[in-house]
Amino acid sequence: MRIVPPAAPILRAEQMRAAEQRCFGAGVSQSELMERASLAVAREVARLGAGQPVLVLAGPGNNGGDAYGVARFLRDWGHDVAVASIGRPASGAAAENAAAWHDEVESLEQVSPRPVLVDGLFGTGMSRALDAPVAAQLARLVAAASVSVAIDLPSGIETDTGLDLGAPGGITATVALGALKPAHLLGAGLSKCGHVLLADIGVEAATEWRSIARPRLEAPGPQAHKYGRGLVVVVAGSMAGASRLAARAALHGGAGYVILAAPEPASGAPDAIVHRTIDGRDALAELLADPRIGAVVIGPGLGRDEAAMNRLEVAIGCERDLVIDGDALSLLGKTAAERLGTRKASTLLTPHSGEFARMFEAAGSKIEATLAAAKSSGATVIHKGADTVIASAGGKVVVASAAPSWLSTAGTGDVLAGLVAARHAAGGSADEAVWLHSRAARRAGPAFAADDLIAQIPAAMGECL
Repeated sequence: MRIVPPAAPILRAEQMRAAEQRCFGAGVSQSELMERASLAVAREVARLGAGQPVLVLAGPGNNGGDAYGVARFLRDWGHDVAVASIGRPASGAAAENAAAWHDEVESLEQVSPRPVLVDGLFGTGMSRALDAPVAAQLARLVAAASVSVAIDLPSGIETDTGLDLGAPGGITATVALGALKPAHLLGAGLSKCGHVLLADIGVEAATEWRSIARPRLEAPGPQAHKYGRGLVVVVAGSMAGASRLAARAALHGGAGYVILAAPEPASGAPDAIVHRTIDGRDALAELLADPRIGAVVIGPGLGRDEAAMNRLEVAIGCERDLVIDGDALSLLGKTAAERLGTRKASTLLTPHSGEFARMFEAAGSKIEATLAAAKSSGATVIHKGADTVIASAGGKVVVASAAPSWLSTAGTGDVLAGLVAARHAAGGSADEAVWLHSRAARRAGPAFAADDLIAQIPAAMGECL
């Protein structure tokens, strides 16, 4: 299980530099800030290394300055520490830290591995690939270590996108300084940062971007009733199984009343789900006019024929809050922003990466692309994947990056759509649904089917009460 700090701020490289400058403007010196960073990392290395010999790798920039500080703290605490570098910092606090290390500094090419490795070669702000010889030596030393800790980011990860620039595999943990960076949660960072630990170094991280956190839910009150808890309508299509999964997920996700509206009599769903046969546009429009509806789900198993498009048009035109998934996303395609931007009710989109690419431009990082899509469409966009990004039109971003990889199986997206609708209809958030979806998957264990995932949702909710 990958550990990521919950509800932690996320800053791009430029934002982190600005936050540091504000800190300097408030009277904190660069040397003091670097000392805080070094101390925070040294404490984690001492804890994880459990007294084993340590090798610290120091680069020529501020990350290297932090590394020299880490080595100094560990040595002063009685640890067996060696340092190897690829060039000494030339100025500033980093140069001061390097000068304060009076012991031998070895070359990266000749240094022998040690059980504990600290990667302080390059951190935040790296934008070009690691030189091949450096990448090879770093990989050699990480592979030989039993514990490896990266300072802020593993060397060879692009800060804002998580692009792999030659980072080694096998890093045990990364100590993020002051705030998480997008690369801790996106792309190659998912596999190459290891566990992510956040060190508070006294830098104010003002941002609307956060990592996901366990939600706090409340049980229904004594006056609760089925409509007050949330009425969800799932619009079915040609593949009945997908819509049944969404309806069952809504039922188990806390909705008080679930209607499965299908073109033909439905079967196979729990008796607690109300079945409505909808044989045309007018009948669907009449159903969706009910003001008690808290959310409508359309897309799972909808199909992509003319009948499916007719149902989608009715759903988009209704005044109810709408969760759009699966086939409905593909039917919208590049017209999504134009057709959804005029809706007065709330819209939530749940695309995977392929659907997202068919609907929106994917410029910049996954966070930036998802946020741009949310703003252009006026919708909350839940951009699914190993790094799920939830962005609202107002600029709020939540990133979830610790979900089990067993979720990569058919039907789990349909479950999420129903769960999103249930939580939204109950007055909750998309963040809640994504967290519960991930937690239910972890409870389900390996190689589960989407049906098994639904059965774990109530227990996952119980952990949040």
